[in-house]
Amino acid sequence: MQVELSGGPYALTAGSDGAIWVTLIHSGEIARIDISGKAEIYAVATDSKPAIITRGQDGALWFTRTGDDRIGRITVTGEQSSFGLPTGSAPYGITAGPDGALWFTAMGTSSVGRITLDGAVTQWPAGGHGPSMITTGPDGALWFTLNGSGAIGRLEPTGDAVTVRALPTSNAGPVGITATHDDAVWFTEIAAEQLGRIPLNDAIQEIPLAGKPHAVAADPAGGVWVTLWGADQIARVTADGETTTFGLPPGSEPHGLAIGPDGAVWVALESGFVIALRLHEAVD
Repeated sequence: MQVELSGGPYALTAGSDGAIWVTLIHSGEIARIDISGKAEIYAVATDSKPAIITRGQDGALWFTRTGDDRIGRITVTGEQSSFGLPTGSAPYGITAGPDGALWFTAMGTSSVGRITLDGAVTQWPAGGHGPSMITTGPDGALWFTLNGSGAIGRLEPTGDAVTVRALPTSNAGPVGITATHDDAVWFTEIAAEQLGRIPLNDAIQEIPLAGKPHAVAADPAGGVWVTLWGADQIARVTADGETTTFGLPPGSEPHGLAIGPDGAVWVALESGFVIALRLHEAVD
């Protein structure tokens, strides 16, 4: 299934309503796509630059507004609210935490933040430069990529004990990150063109993956899916490192990935025709 969307589809997540929710980073909007492919568009603000989106434990969708330093919230019926951050925060990654709150990265202030469901915000230094995407790890801690430092950060949900692990490859440019059910954290290295894996309390592994890997999502069947932004492809990588790639239309600029409620893989294509593509039909 292909759904054409203008406005720069960037990141996606499955909602509690069974639909796919998409950020439109260029137009300042959020899109909802139902199982039939029908899209509804909700305006946010023209300068908001919605980036990463996730489902909160309250059933609403929470997203970062990189352009106007806010955290946005939209219910499955389209009701919106937002919460301000310090000027220059440039929030980017966001994930549902193990404590019922949402956790986010702020690239502009090199910090990691926590926002409760009623909007109370606390922030801590990230321990490095350019915190990018963030995920809740299998150990209940928050794991995030430090794009500007070539490292992976880990923060306890209490806000204490930030630890930073430098990557084996210098200037790797880590961006996407996800936790998988094999008790590991996977991440992308866009500059080094590699996929990384950290088994808990074990050495970092790196897998060559040409095409500027950007986002990564856990596959319920094992392994991960990765967008190859520079190659107009997506890839499936097994836990053993076996890689299969699937081509997308030229000029696609694939960014975000999400697994739908039926197990289908969805990808947001930012440039050119700007579409969100349901891949379970396209890659068979």
